[in-house]
Amino acid sequence: MFRGWALLGAMVGFTVGLAAPAICVGAQKGRSALTCTNPLSGASWRIVIDYRQSTVDAHPAEITRSEIFWFDPKDGGHYTLDRKTGDLSAIVASSTGGYSRHAHCALERPR
Repeated sequence: MFRGWALLGAMVGFTVGLAAPAICVGAQKGRSALTCTNPLSGASWRIVIDYRQSTVDAHPAEITRSEIFWFDPKDGGHYTLDRKTGDLSAIVASSTGGYSRHAHCALERPR
């Protein structure tokens, strides 16, 4: 019986250990608006990251310490933002096999 309780305790501890970084990352800030620029064309746009809701432009996102991942159904792009460099990449599926796009986002400076 002790073995069962020990196993249960280990499973709960493991689960909390996995969830804690996600909770801490999500609780860092409220919302953040970043300006991203296509280096080839110079076109720029803004993305809004909501750390509490784990969304980017209202789309569900996975936010880790190093990257933010999300899918935009409007253009079918799977986006990855590197939180250290500001590099943004997108992989978009298409009938011809798909393509990738790259941009750079101006990150907020720590206060």
